[in-house]
Amino acid sequence: MIDLSAFHALATMDLGPMSAKPTSIEGNQMEASVALASHNGGKVEIGVWECTPGRFTADRSKSAEFCHFIAGKVEMTHADGTKSLLGPGDAIDLPLGWKGEWRVIEHVRKLYVITQG
Repeated sequence: MIDLSAFHALATMDLGPMSAKPTSIEGNQMEASVALASHNGGKVEIGVWECTPGRFTADRSKSAEFCHFIAGKVEMTHADGTKSLLGPGDAIDLPLGWKGEWRVIEHVRKLYVITQG
């Protein structure tokens, strides 16, 4: 078990108003995010994101993303059909070129690092 107490501030910080997720394909999903830092002329962004339950498509053809889940539960379906079930304390790397689908099972919050390709 990973001690998530160090992530308490990220788990409770205000991300501002939720808005409709443009790539949602099921569940009328809403999302919010806050960028915490930007580096290398904006090519690297670190932030916190959250989303309501439902499904959406994801395309990392122009960027790579590292995700560390703080709360909630998601099932990711990779382009080859394999699935990953992820929740608090789990982390995943989505390399440049990754494509797939996310199914948010429980309202999710993650720390992300996006690197432009």
